[in-house]
Amino acid sequence: MPTEAYNLVMPEKLSSCAVFASPHSGRDYPAAFLDRSVLNYKTIRSSEDAFVDQLFDSAPRHGAPFLTAAMPRAYLDLNRNADELDPALIQGARRQGHNPRVASGLGVIPRVVANGRVIYNGKITMDEARLRIDNYWRPYHACLKSLLSEAHQIFGQAILIDCHSMPHEAVAISGTGQSKRPEIVLGDRFGASASGTIVDQIESAFASAGLNVARNTPFAGAYVTQTYGRPGRHQHAIQVEIDRSLYMDEERIEPNQNFHAFRTLMDLVISEIAGIGSEPARLAAE
Repeated sequence: MPTEAYNLVMPEKLSSCAVFASPHSGRDYPAAFLDRSVLNYKTIRSSEDAFVDQLFDSAPRHGAPFLTAAMPRAYLDLNRNADELDPALIQGARRQGHNPRVASGLGVIPRVVANGRVIYNGKITMDEARLRIDNYWRPYHACLKSLLSEAHQIFGQAILIDCHSMPHEAVAISGTGQSKRPEIVLGDRFGASASGTIVDQIESAFASAGLNVARNTPFAGAYVTQTYGRPGRHQHAIQVEIDRSLYMDEERIEPNQNFHAFRTLMDLVISEIAGIGSEPARLAAE
């Protein structure tokens, strides 16, 4: 099993109210987990947000913390509630009403990876599921909550940038109301998880870098944005989905020839986002 629940890089000086976090880029695949899976190594990585941790790793240089998962999404999904247990996978789990995520195999312990490919041949025990949640889910979310609280205390607000990637084919031109396929999709749960002003500024940061941006379609945000987005309390959560084809070969799960250029572009975007609303609260009050 992975020895750490997460990786956290703090800036030398905390100067931003933004907190960047990547819950799906973990790639520490335990050997015992791979042995139990019916999938090969490349297929089991298909739901991983590969290299997203590298795209956002300049955040600490711009004064913001950067939190990343250690474990892979196929092992444990940090963007799900801890009680989203799948009875079709976990022995003793009870069905709790209709949950479309759990029903499709995408609970906190996923039963499938991308395109509905089954991970296991059989079920896992409730004890094993609880062990994963206690060892990895709870520490990650405790750390995230602490980072947001610290930002809020210092700056009077906190902005969570929940960093993800999406398959190139995930966004159809016809479904977004745009003439061009979006390269970035911002999710604020249709205004429920973040102030419109904040989201406007984040959209402007990506658009200024020459990227096509859409909001909430088809990705409006899941557990993380729903849980941590409290705009009425000046805590905002925005999910960022990036088209994988911009920086990686999706079939091989390798960086493509544009990776370094796109990473440089992302540094400019991150710098702009990190500067949003980051005047310390005591100075703003003066």
